[in-house]
Amino acid sequence: MMLHQDNIAVLDNGPSVAEKRKDSENLQASNILYMKDSEIPIEEFIYFAKLSRARELSSPSQSRHITASSNATSSDGDAVDRSVKESGGGMAPLTCGEVEHLSRAESKKKPTPEAFAPLDISEGEWTQASRAARTATWVSIFYLITTDVLGPFSTGYAFSQMGLAPGVVLYTVFGALAGYSGFLLWRLFLQLDSDEHPLRGYSDLALRIYGPWFQHVCNILQSFQFFLTVMVIMITNGQSISQLSQNKLCFIISVLISALAGCIIGQIRTLKNLGWVGSVSVFLNLFVIFATMGVMAHSPPNYILYATTHPEFNIQAPDPVSVSITAPPELTLVDNVNGLMNAVFSFGGATMFVELMAEMRRPMDFWKGLLCADLLIFLCYMVYGIYCYVMQGQYAYINSYQGISPYNWQTVCNTIELLTNVIAAVLYANIGMKVLYNSVGRHFFRIPDLNSASGKWIWAFFVPVYWMLAWVVALSVPQITSWTVLVGAGALLQFTYTFPVFLALGFRAQRDSALPEEVYDPLHRRVERVDHGLKRWVRGLRKELWWNIFDGVIYVGSLVTCVLGLYAGFKTLVEGYIDSPSLVGWQCSSPTG
Repeated sequence: MMLHQDNIAVLDNGPSVAEKRKDSENLQASNILYMKDSEIPIEEFIYFAKLSRARELSSPSQSRHITASSNATSSDGDAVDRSVKESGGGMAPLTCGEVEHLSRAESKKKPTPEAFAPLDISEGEWTQASRAARTATWVSIFYLITTDVLGPFSTGYAFSQMGLAPGVVLYTVFGALAGYSGFLLWRLFLQLDSDEHPLRGYSDLALRIYGPWFQHVCNILQSFQFFLTVMVIMITNGQSISQLSQNKLCFIISVLISALAGCIIGQIRTLKNLGWVGSVSVFLNLFVIFATMGVMAHSPPNYILYATTHPEFNIQAPDPVSVSITAPPELTLVDNVNGLMNAVFSFGGATMFVELMAEMRRPMDFWKGLLCADLLIFLCYMVYGIYCYVMQGQYAYINSYQGISPYNWQTVCNTIELLTNVIAAVLYANIGMKVLYNSVGRHFFRIPDLNSASGKWIWAFFVPVYWMLAWVVALSVPQITSWTVLVGAGALLQFTYTFPVFLALGFRAQRDSALPEEVYDPLHRRVERVDHGLKRWVRGLRKELWWNIFDGVIYVGSLVTCVLGLYAGFKTLVEGYIDSPSLVGWQCSSPTG
């Protein structure tokens, strides 16, 4: 494989060539830089992806794990497997400078620096180096997805805004669609990721299918989502600390404590080291779920907390708990949409699925972790949401463990959730900072690889800056309900429901538009296409027409839901400042009363 000068310029003034090529982290970094070239035809990604999947299946150490998911290598997987066996288990050794893209033929005119003279790299060395950083198993992925997505504490509030029957239907529909989106991303990953061209994130998937413009959209939106999610968790933790101190501690300091904890734990750089932490978080969340269910059955709702967001509420003579089978008649469409966006927020984990698969030793097993996590999450949401709504009715709070009235149990649950929320926030911040580090830092400022010595120092400095910035924004607008809706509609909805089907449509259109005479040439790394433009896309979309129509309907529905959610979120944000003085920014009084 040829490493062009513009792809390796950032590696100048480093160790010798031999040290560079034999170091797995630097080889992976070189691969990442090469992968960013949008001129690589999609047929090349598909070709190398088939080889990588075949290598995974033929690996003796992995043979006992082969499952039905092996069909993901596509219909010509047998041919790929035969070609791998005939070549002795892989491709022939690649030599730097051997091949190049026709679109970059002008690079021949540029002299090759002496420091990067051609060097033979065997297929085995290349494969091992590219996969060296992939260590996560499907069990680790299960815990990480569950840690990311499992947050049923707002489900009771969502049911109170939508009604019982609409809540059940919408949670079921959104849960099923979230699982379908995860399946689409997994299929796309298996067909576009390889040891030669590894996928590292959601935006890389966007680049290979639609080009740089969509990559930039994903990077910006993903960074926005992770940052705001960290901010929402910081507000939640600040409210927990306020309740623990019985509102005696200034709310600004309460949120600052959460930020400082993130600055310390956020120094963990790899998801492998976060996996065992995530497993602890899952079991702690389950304990809080059962504890709050028991408390709600034997105590009234937290009327004081309800009064902070409803100034007209008479705390001395509260109305009885009411449960509505249909949409509550006293609520508006904005309230209903707010509840809907909480359902979207509940299942919004697909944003980081590609990042999780990128750290797996065997990505074909991702479906196991996804299926187990989705089933557990759906059951928890449905049972817990219905129970909380039936027990507390219109008084259900967006963080259910803060909506219980006994102070002792508030203390227990708030303490536990402080820990689990910090873990979740660190997970979001970890991915969010990596997106910024790679898409902005490495691309525009040519900063060192994250795994290098200098990269680790930059990370150590970047972590507190990120958390302190989130602290400032969180205290400026401490409205957790409004932020939850805006994050759900503006970002989570896109990555979980809109973008996966959009990416699948674009991939199928390109893959299925290939004519019989259009064969990819792996030696010269090119494919001769008969035609170009819109007619290729139309031809490709016709091949699986009904499946593409189904995805198109989901895409349009997601866009409509996005518009409704953004409208409801901004309207609630404005009304919150007018109607609830306790939600004004930068004040010591807590939103919990």
